[in-house]
Amino acid sequence: MARRIIDISVPLQSDIASDPPGTEPKIAYFDHKQSAPQVCTFFPGLTPADLPDGEGWAVERIDISTHNGTHLDAPWHFASTMDKGKRAITIDEVPLEWCFQPGVKLDFRHFPNGYVATPADVEAELKRIGHTLRPLDIVVVNTSAGKRYGEPDYVPTGCGMGREATLYLTSRGVKITGTDAWSWDAPFIYTAKKFAETGNAALIWEGHKSGREIGYCHIEKLHNLEALPAHGFTVACFPVKIKAASAGWTRAVAIIEE
Repeated sequence: MARRIIDISVPLQSDIASDPPGTEPKIAYFDHKQSAPQVCTFFPGLTPADLPDGEGWAVERIDISTHNGTHLDAPWHFASTMDKGKRAITIDEVPLEWCFQPGVKLDFRHFPNGYVATPADVEAELKRIGHTLRPLDIVVVNTSAGKRYGEPDYVPTGCGMGREATLYLTSRGVKITGTDAWSWDAPFIYTAKKFAETGNAALIWEGHKSGREIGYCHIEKLHNLEALPAHGFTVACFPVKIKAASAGWTRAVAIIEE
């Protein structure tokens, strides 16, 4: 049996439309020549000319949010409580068992931008692919945003998962979900229009806020979900351990045994 590992993460990258304006990551690159004087400060008497080819080390300095790049959101991101009143756990408290489990892909690429998926949509897709949800399944949603990462229209592209659709998953024991869109919820520009029309604040971040009822995590900015089968793979999405944080970056991968 052969093992195939599929990268379903995006790289952290400057100067692309990966996040709303003003929240993008900023990366400064320092090459081997630029760092040579710094190397010399650690060794009195050393000069750049003493180093092989006059080179030090390559290093980067990064100004990022825990929600840049492919990341795992902890329940603490959604609200201060989870499971109907318990303190929401932070990213360093997420059980690692949640992060390495069988994966299921829902193909929602046909839904229009701003559409809010319902339990009926989830049920129909599960029936189409012939899968019955099991506790701890990691459910990832392939939206039309997946192909637009880094493009100017990425953030407002794709459908979102509504409160009831999210609870449909979490009430069946799903603890981690994921999307290739910027957010688990529908793009804000569509929610803002609905809020302006209805005044209903419950529509805002409704998928995220369902975590107040049943605690769960989700991965945002996944990539390459088109390469995955509907099921029959394992997802690994261990987050970087950041004390008391709302999220942690993850090199999410799908593993297929063939």
